[in-house]
Amino acid sequence: MNKVVISVLGQDKPGIIAAVTAILFKLDCNIENINQTILQSEFSGIFIALTPSDISNSELCAQLAKGLSHMNLHVHVKPLEHKEKGFSGDSCEPFVITTIGPDRKGLVAGITAVIAKYGVNVTNLKAVFKGGDNPSDNIMIYEVDIPYDTDQNALRSELRKKASELGLDISIQHRNIFMSINRI
Repeated sequence: MNKVVISVLGQDKPGIIAAVTAILFKLDCNIENINQTILQSEFSGIFIALTPSDISNSELCAQLAKGLSHMNLHVHVKPLEHKEKGFSGDSCEPFVITTIGPDRKGLVAGITAVIAKYGVNVTNLKAVFKGGDNPSDNIMIYEVDIPYDTDQNALRSELRKKASELGLDISIQHRNIFMSINRI
């Protein structure tokens, strides 16, 4: 079995996930992970799947493209690369960074530059910009893994400074606290 990453992009409509997963099932693939979202009117889905050894990535992509052609979707398949060295969340703590403020260019770039400088990994990002100056209309939520050996005081200080420069209110909370406070 080979492990692959499949990305599917296109205009959102009902039945995309059903169509993709039906094709993968028919090809004897085992889905391990799915992450899907809709941004404005665009569908974006990423699937991690185990594929039978007798089907190449190009054949899998061709079968998916053919089966999804009636939905006008774009498909990309690539091998899942496991590197010996790389970022590992095992030696990290999960945090949530939330920013709220007026929309303008460079908000995500400014905050993520600070995050990257400290070796923090963004595991999930949700940014909703409705434009205008109403701060409550523009929010970014970063789920991050902060390595245990990170100077959290320095990170927090630099994030607050950058947020102030960008006109943003910022909150940095351990994920467990964030989840407890925001439980519905």
